Amino acid sequence: MSNIPSFGVGTFRLTGQIVIDSVRNALDLGYRAIDTAQIYGNEAEVGQAIAESGVPRAELFVTTKIWTENYARGKLAPSLRQSLAKLRTDYVDLTLIHWPAPGNGVALTEFMEALAEAKALGLTRQIGISNFNIDLTRQAIAAVGKEAIATNQIELSPYLQNRALTAFLKEQGIRVTSYMTLAYGKVLQDPVLASIAGKHGATVAQVALAWALQLGYAVIPSSTKRENLAANLRAGDLRLDADDMALIAALERNGREVNPEGLAPIWD
Repeated sequence: MSNIPSFGVGTFRLTGQIVIDSVRNALDLGYRAIDTAQIYGNEAEVGQAIAESGVPRAELFVTTKIWTENYARGKLAPSLRQSLAKLRTDYVDLTLIHWPAPGNGVALTEFMEALAEAKALGLTRQIGISNFNIDLTRQAIAAVGKEAIATNQIELSPYLQNRALTAFLKEQGIRVTSYMTLAYGKVLQDPVLASIAGKHGATVAQVALAWALQLGYAVIPSSTKRENLAANLRAGDLRLDADDMALIAALERNGREVNPEGLAPIWD
């Protein structure tokens, strides 16, 4: 099993001073895993926040993701070196292929092998995939071996539980990382989750995050508010019982928020 922290801070859609403040607050509160991506356009700001935090690099777990235009064998490692320069580090802990992008002209085998080469060069400690369905995950395994794939980072929330894919990943020993665990905030209005939160004296966000953590997933929620970052982090202390988990299981509605044309696969 890969060595991935269960809890991290995400930086999707955060740029400029907002992302610097968010990452700085997260690190100050005790977060040690940070998730970014080339396409987020914020790697330099994330790097600045890390540098200014004074937290030793060895204590951090930094993830970035390769964007589609850099999938070709000749481009992947050089693009990752540029990411490292922006992040002010000699290596990242985890590098993912951001989207399978089936129609972008680079074969899956080529970009998976290029990613494995970047690891062999020491640019990244671990490698993985993001937004891959079962079939494409099988192809990635065929290219580099399942032991090499640390995680599949997928959209996952109480409204999108992805049971077929998560069961397959568990069977393969590939860790699930859940993003959009709060479904862009939609789950925060959910009466079922609100009742569970009331029972435990918790926030609804904590309930959704605790649900994912108890299923064995890693989570990377983002927030621009320090108090929400702090509250989210406490989700790891919340223990949901079997009744709570059953109620949340019943919220499945295939509520997918992110499905970019040309990048996304055909979902299971």
